Order: sequence, then structure tokens, then C-alpha cells
Amino acid sequence: MDWAPGARADDARGTRSTERLAHALARTSRRLEEELGVALREARVPIEQFRILEALAERGPATMGALAEAALVERPTLTKIVDRMVAAGLVFRRPDHEDRRRVHVALSDDGEALAHRLGAAARAQERRLASRLGAAEAARLRALLDALD
Repeated sequence: MDWAPGARADDARGTRSTERLAHALARTSRRLEEELGVALREARVPIEQFRILEALAERGPATMGALAEAALVERPTLTKIVDRMVAAGLVFRRPDHEDRRRVHVALSDDGEALAHRLGAAARAQERRLASRLGAAEAARLRALLDALD
């Protein structure tokens, strides 16, 4: 493919990258994270820490592997983030009673309070999305996204 100034960046089927579904999903995800980021910045909580707090608040204590999957964070990165959260008093680690090599991460009281406060901002964002789309379209979008997962 020749590249010239002003030329369209089409793929083999003629779809521009900005028209691809994956690009649209990434763009929307970025906008939603930026919107939620306002509340997170005020609390000085990065999005990854919020996802960890949210996952633990919803599911309770979790192994590092389960938490990495739920919070959409790679395992090596999760370890570093959880270390910082332990130091901040937001979470604590406890050994598995059956397998001492496994560790569970749980919310501290401060972590639970922060998860509740930030969760309120996330729920407000969810309500704004649902009101923009309407209940039926929001449910349809959720079903479509779940089908991609």
C-alpha cells in the first residue's frame, strides 16, 4: 500500500481504523475511564486500584490470580499495586488455610469505605449511561459486550 499525504488508512476491506469496532470500543472505554477519572483523581486512586477495590467489594477476598482477572490487571503489575495498597492500609493479605503458598487479598475497613465512596461515582456514571441510551438499549449493549467476552 502506498502512503501519501492525505491518503486514507484503509485496511484490506476498506475500513478505516477509526471505523473499526475495536477502535470504537477502545475510544469509548477511554472516554468512560477519563470521566470516572475525575472522581478517582480527587481520591488519588489510579484506575487500576479502583478496579481492585471494586472487585474485592463485589466478590470479597480473592486470590491474586482471581483478582488479576477481575480487575483486568496483569499478575506482575497486580503484585506491585497490591503492595502499595497494603502500605496505604487499603487491603491486606492473608494466607490460604488449605494451601499456605496461596494468598488472598481482602479489603481493610479503610479500603471498604473508599470502595463504597468511589463505587457511588461509578454507579452514577452507570446511571448517566443508561439514561443516555435508555434501559432497553443499555441492556442490549451489555448483552452484546458480554457476547464478545
